[in-house]
Amino acid sequence: MAHDNLKEYREKRKGGNSGEPDGTRNTDNRKNVFSFQEHAASTHHYDFRLACDGVLKSWSVPKGPSTDPRDKRLAIQTEDHPMDYLDFEGTIPEGNYGAGNVLLWDMGTYDLPENTDQDALSESIDKGHFKVILHGKKVQGGYAMTRIDEEKNHWLLVKRDDEEADARRNPVSTEPESVKSEKTIKDMDNE
Repeated sequence: MAHDNLKEYREKRKGGNSGEPDGTRNTDNRKNVFSFQEHAASTHHYDFRLACDGVLKSWSVPKGPSTDPRDKRLAIQTEDHPMDYLDFEGTIPEGNYGAGNVLLWDMGTYDLPENTDQDALSESIDKGHFKVILHGKKVQGGYAMTRIDEEKNHWLLVKRDDEEADARRNPVSTEPESVKSEKTIKDMDNE
């Protein structure tokens, strides 16, 4: 069951005062969705969340996604998150795991390459390589994820060379606003 996949998530958030979703909101009907959340925690990064097996498979991407196929972005796999975390935006108070501002930087749906289904995606993640086609507001087109160090949970996130590839565009620096609130991380600091 997907709820067993959230054990690590819940253990890191004991006490229930982080303001983060607890996984009780029924969002099981959401499939093929993803988000990137900008997270100003102890280290600034972007969390890539991909719906699979009733949870959000999650990776921390220090530099955020790129639209340039030549860029290989480090992505560190983290604990699965509940589906209701998909559109979370807010401030995790000091003293809690992941304390800092979380901004919904991008969100959308994804497709899988031809002849790939959700079960195959789950198996591919377990094996350490998968491809998705993202349909976000800021990030679109094909992306590949490849595990490069199983012990450290290190992966590479690489933009596929397709019609959405653009070496001149850098949405992380040129489009800092939330797709939910239109705020920036700096705006959240000033609240």
